[in-house]
Amino acid sequence: MARKFLYLVAIAIILVIAGLFVLRIWSNELTRFAFVPRRGFEQQQPLDDNAYNDPAMWFSRPGLGTGDPARWQPAMAEQDRAGLSTPADPAPAPPPAFAVFYIHPTSYLATSHWNAPLDDAESQDRARNLIHLTASPFNAAREIWVPRYRQAAFGAFLTDTPDGDKAIDAAYTDVKQAFAFFLSSIDRETPIVLAGHSQGALHLLRLLREHVKGTPEAGRIAAAYAVGWPVSLSHDLPELGLQPCAQADQSGCIASWMSFAEPADPGLALAKFSETSGFDGKPRGEDAILCFNPLTGTAGGTADAGLNRGTLVPDLQMKSGTLRPAMVPARCDSRGLLLIGQPPEMGNLVFPGNNYHVYDIPLFWENLRLDAIRRVNAWAGGH
Repeated sequence: MARKFLYLVAIAIILVIAGLFVLRIWSNELTRFAFVPRRGFEQQQPLDDNAYNDPAMWFSRPGLGTGDPARWQPAMAEQDRAGLSTPADPAPAPPPAFAVFYIHPTSYLATSHWNAPLDDAESQDRARNLIHLTASPFNAAREIWVPRYRQAAFGAFLTDTPDGDKAIDAAYTDVKQAFAFFLSSIDRETPIVLAGHSQGALHLLRLLREHVKGTPEAGRIAAAYAVGWPVSLSHDLPELGLQPCAQADQSGCIASWMSFAEPADPGLALAKFSETSGFDGKPRGEDAILCFNPLTGTAGGTADAGLNRGTLVPDLQMKSGTLRPAMVPARCDSRGLLLIGQPPEMGNLVFPGNNYHVYDIPLFWENLRLDAIRRVNAWAGGH
């Protein structure tokens, strides 16, 4: 009997090892199988011309009151405040009125469609939770606008088929329409902060190239935060019409970062990026990516955790969280990755390779809030 038991244990160990081996070798294929829609792309019907006149087409916009997820604010425990070292720069002065256009990240994980239906309750609820955590750092703005849009499914970013590109283009069409309504709705003298995370950052970069660069609106941009999407220094950045945010008091600039704990393995995150052409039409290859350090407010550089004024640690449901100061450092490496030291306890949504993509913004919540205020103040000082 004991021998049979040992055989069973040995077999179980072999199966576990085999499973881990399969997962390691074919993890990309298994991920694609799980998330890439297996039906053909369905052409999206255009939204009505006045679709974004309807407040229901916005997760956040003026007038939504306490139900606006971008207006949610986290708390910081008093014992955590005591652990916060005095930053080198004082808190900025209150900014003049400014408006934020924020594009939320992917929340549609199903495979039923290539683009999320607007009545898909699960993805819409998930989007609201993500907005709580990632749009709320911009709460100093007088106006925060976050559109609902028929986002590309998560699987659209895992395939090289034309259907994936069609889904991303369809999502961008909605974002472009929402952005036009946003511009028509705010005062023409109001400075603008543009922001997006992940899929939202990809759409933001396209907006900058196609609808901001070379227009009067370009002069109104206090800052653009394209977070969680790689921006090639040689093949993407020159096409955006904005300089990188190199100084903490600079306005009219762009910031981008991708967060990895150490040891970092960005292979999966950068594979498709390296194989595709940049915004200038030339191969990106192994070109370094733009790395903004949220703790210093500069492009590149190193900062210890003492300069982190508040990491937003989410709850298990990703619906709320608490600010923890001095928790996470930040260092831009030679590739352009933002390294955050040993893996911090943020939750269960860490991607392979120590990729903290989901937490790109919460890791630096309070510093990002102050950074946006400083850049709006700098914009106002120059106008």
